[in-house]
Amino acid sequence: MIFSDYMQAWLYGDEGYYTRYRPIGKSGDFYTSVSSSKFFGGTIAKHIVSLIDEGFLSERLSICEIGAHHGYLLADIIEFLYTLRPSLLQNASFVIVERFEALRIQQQNYFREAFGDAIRLLHVSDLGALHVDEAFFVANEIFDAFPCALYYKGKAARVEGHEVIFDVEDAVLAEQAAHFGKDRGEIAVGYEAFAQTMCGSARRFAFMSFDYGEMQSRSDFSLRIYAAHKVHPFFEEGLNRAALFGQSDLTYDVTFLHVKDAFEAVGAKMHAFMPQMKALIEMGLLELLETLRLHVSPELYAQELDKIKPLILPEMLGERFKMILFRKEERA
Repeated sequence: MIFSDYMQAWLYGDEGYYTRYRPIGKSGDFYTSVSSSKFFGGTIAKHIVSLIDEGFLSERLSICEIGAHHGYLLADIIEFLYTLRPSLLQNASFVIVERFEALRIQQQNYFREAFGDAIRLLHVSDLGALHVDEAFFVANEIFDAFPCALYYKGKAARVEGHEVIFDVEDAVLAEQAAHFGKDRGEIAVGYEAFAQTMCGSARRFAFMSFDYGEMQSRSDFSLRIYAAHKVHPFFEEGLNRAALFGQSDLTYDVTFLHVKDAFEAVGAKMHAFMPQMKALIEMGLLELLETLRLHVSPELYAQELDKIKPLILPEMLGERFKMILFRKEERA
């Protein structure tokens, strides 16, 4: 099979890694910004309020998380909106796009425990099933979870018995590789269809996503496996891929130029692109921290500061992770 089908099966097949609930954080395979601090979602909530105050969106918007896993990010956003703009809890709609039933059940249970009957959570199994006038879409680490093709000096990869063989002729992939200026590496599959679907799901939207990677591609392989907080390069000598298949996360660095091209081809415009540290500060993280400092004990404030550090320190998530923001204003 071609490599993108192999990765699809690894992550989303019948026994794929993302088909069932996986813990994130100390007990899981990796950390995310969401698992580090509630202020990640809180800062996004502050940005949503700013979009409403700016007039780009109204309080009747849908706030939709894509790839929510447990649902912590959307829940954190809602928790901060309760303080920043409580009327949104009655006026806005809250949506999670989740294809797997087991994860939908986990998310529903978590929201019931967190909010009781105060919040009505809508689930859709596919983004194409959502049709609204205006939306704020948010996703954390979604683009690195799209299947990718592997390319090496004019040949695409296929897989036999978990071994990768570069001997497939693929003119489309070769054209993409030339466009991105790479003679080897990963080329994502599905960005174009995803962008098209989102542009058809809302007449007006803002879409914010965080992921690791760069705007321009690097001509090298970044494909790697995360298992119990250990990182294994996919081409590591002696790696037992058969044992890790479906039991560990498989990911790669995002080429954000590919994301930008996909969205701008269907009418959305890139509004911002910057390191996560800069994005969170510009969206008001420091103002939220100052509000916290005025209302809690010094001990609690220090605890929250420690949780926030991984989000913004350059040597942790602050520099390597990027925020990309799109807007679409035209009618579908």
